Parts: sequence; C-alpha cells; structure tokens
Amino acid sequence: MIVYNPMSGKQTFASQLQYVVKRLSLNDHAVTAYQTAYPGQATELARKACEDRYDRLIIVGGDGTFNECVNGMMDFTYRPTIGYIPSGTCCDIGHTLGLSKDVARSLDNILSNTAVKMDVVKANDRYFCYVSGNGAYIDISYVTDSRLKKKIGYLAYIVKGAEELVSIPRMRMRVIHDGGEIRGRFSLILIINSKRVAGINMIYKPTLDDGLVDVVLYRYHFPFNNLIYFFSFFLPFWSTPLVKRFRTSKLKVITDTKSKWNVDGESGGHGNQDVKVCRQAISIIVPAMTKQKNFPSQIQND
Repeated sequence: MIVYNPMSGKQTFASQLQYVVKRLSLNDHAVTAYQTAYPGQATELARKACEDRYDRLIIVGGDGTFNECVNGMMDFTYRPTIGYIPSGTCCDIGHTLGLSKDVARSLDNILSNTAVKMDVVKANDRYFCYVSGNGAYIDISYVTDSRLKKKIGYLAYIVKGAEELVSIPRMRMRVIHDGGEIRGRFSLILIINSKRVAGINMIYKPTLDDGLVDVVLYRYHFPFNNLIYFFSFFLPFWSTPLVKRFRTSKLKVITDTKSKWNVDGESGGHGNQDVKVCRQAISIIVPAMTKQKNFPSQIQND
C-alpha cells in the first residue's frame, strides 16, 4: 500500500506516482495507492494496511504524515514493514534515517535494502517517532502557512520563528525520569528520538533501537534564553545547569503550562505527559550506513 499526502512540501509527488507504481510492479509487487484528503486519513489507511496484512506500507509525506501512519499501526500486533519517501518541508525523520527526498533514490532504498526495528514513543494516548516538546518556538511547524512553505521551504519556519523572538514562555515543571527528578521553571522541553529537530542537529549520534529517548530541558533565564538556545543547537552534546540532558525509558512531566505540546511537528494535547518508549515497535527499510550508525544492536545480531 502507498499512502501519500499531496499537500506535503512542494506538492509534486502526484506527478511521480505512476513512476513509483511501475517500478514496484516490475519488482513483483501488487500495488494499491491512496491519496489523503483530510487530517487523520493516513491513520485510517495505516489501520487498513494492518487489518488486510499488507507486506509493505510506503509512506510519502512529511513528518506529520509519517506520524499519522505509525499511530494507525500501533494498535495492531501485525504491522507491515515501512518504506518511507520523505516529501515534507523539513523531513527530520527522513534525514535522521539517511533517506533522500529524491523519489528514485528512495525507491532504490526500499527495493534494495533491509528493514530495522525502530523505537516508537508513547505520550499519553498518542505515539510519536522523533520528537515531542513544549515551550519556545514549539508551534512553528504547524502554525506556519502551508502556502509560504510551498514557496520558500524551510525559510518559512525561520520567518515565523523571528515573530516569536520576544514571546519566550516560563513553565513550571516537575520531571520524573529513570534517574530521578528535576524541578524548576523552564522555557523549553524536548523529548527526542532522532538526530534532528526542525532542521537542527540536536542529538549527537542518536541510537534509535535501545528503548531510550533523549530529553533536553532549558531553564528559564530572561533575557538570555535565546542565547542559551543558540549555543545548545550548535553543541548537541552540551549539558550544563542551564541545559540539562539525559536519557530515559520513561518520563512523567507535571506542568502548569497551558500551551500545546508539539508531537512530530503537529499540534498535540495540553498539560501533563506520561511518556514511555515502545522498544523496536516498527520495522522500516533504511540504508546500510544508517543501520550501522543508529541501530548498533541489530548490526551485532546480524
């Protein structure tokens, strides 16, 4: 099954659909393709792929489309192997997995390489694959106008971010994790299962199959918050009293903030979060180099 979002990124995939179907058919795959028409339809289609026991689910879209499909799959014991063709604006998941936005190269990966088992993270009643967060700039990915993203791509996020420079939130949080508890006032929290967030390298050499997520907490220190972000983004291994980093298999966040959580680039729920890692929950086809870098336990087991 192919599930593609015609509104992702430059919105050009529909013109290449027949090429993709032809290549898959020539490699002995019977193909059914679906175009999404409304939010949540990718989740419905992914559920159908599980119920009908498709061998492969090829997802074409951005991080949000990928997230919808995974949420549709997680209620099932049987889950098809995922092939991913990134076509969104940032495509942080695709970049972390070493996948190309070029359709032909992504198809080469799907047809030539093998699958790995990748962690998925559950936050309350919803799953995410690469990031959930709350605080400064966290809403940029879903409040930025899609027409502007189509015209200028990633620069649209920078334009929107500039508008939020002076609106840094102050959030009271209690964060309970495997190694203890942290309390205080924070401007940003990120729970990451990826290398990149919003196009920025946030984690140095992430491991995506070990049942752990990276958590980054930024303490609120007006007027120095933006300076703290700047240094942190360019030093993804930096941990200080101002920027706390740790890894954990579960996390409970108790907070008074009224702002929404961001879940894989889309708007999530409000308030407290109960987070746990579902280890190696999905199978996805990746290049050999990605398997070596980000899935080391599976290299050892080969």
